[in-house]
Amino acid sequence: MSLQLSTRALTRLCVLPAATTALALSLVSPASAHVGATVSDASAGAYTIATFSVPHGCDGSPTTRIEIQVPESVLAVTATRNPFYEVETTIEQLEEPVTDGHGNEVTERTASVVYTADTPLPDGQRDTFELSFQVPDAAGETLAWPTIQTCQKGETAWTQVPAEGQDADELESPAPSFEILPASGGDGHGDETAAEPAESEAEAEAVPAEPTDATGATEAEASAPTDDGSSALGWAGLVAGLLGLAAGGLALARTRTTS
Repeated sequence: MSLQLSTRALTRLCVLPAATTALALSLVSPASAHVGATVSDASAGAYTIATFSVPHGCDGSPTTRIEIQVPESVLAVTATRNPFYEVETTIEQLEEPVTDGHGNEVTERTASVVYTADTPLPDGQRDTFELSFQVPDAAGETLAWPTIQTCQKGETAWTQVPAEGQDADELESPAPSFEILPASGGDGHGDETAAEPAESEAEAEAVPAEPTDATGATEAEASAPTDDGSSALGWAGLVAGLLGLAAGGLALARTRTTS
């Protein structure tokens, strides 16, 4: 009994510090979380929606303004409405015109999108902001979106970009970013359906036509017995069998008479 009590007491002593540590980590994690971005599709050339998440305020102060700076390789973005904010888009002129994905000449681009809160976002609550755009055709590159978080007291500039070979987790205030993936290789609409007839035609062309005789029938058809021939052979065999049976009966009768 004393051994069981000692084991239970030791278990409780071990569990208590672990639970206390886990609770402390859960309280610290939200305060150390960064403003981040996730995208619905990171493929080069894809049309995607980036969701920017603001998990907390500035050292406990409510958030009043979020400014998202658009990378230079992105020409235009469309901001999703947020009922608690006023949205303003900043446009800048390009030094030289460029051609967009639709072949149109573009002379200006979206430089930034600013969300100004009607009611400050409390420090203990989070909010998200969405932008839709076309991913640049630059697979392998990291697309950074420097973001300025302004609060009632203070400001946090999430603008740090890691140097080559540096881990973004080492930065104190990293800019939201994501890596551009290789293009998916098509819009994915009707590719399989369109391919089926072509494959069927190719298979049909790949099968050689069978040679035919003078009547136009194939060799297989000419060599195969017809149903009429099979029936005639069957009747002939039946007649031969009956004749043989009759001959055997006649021979048996003669043998008995002679006896």
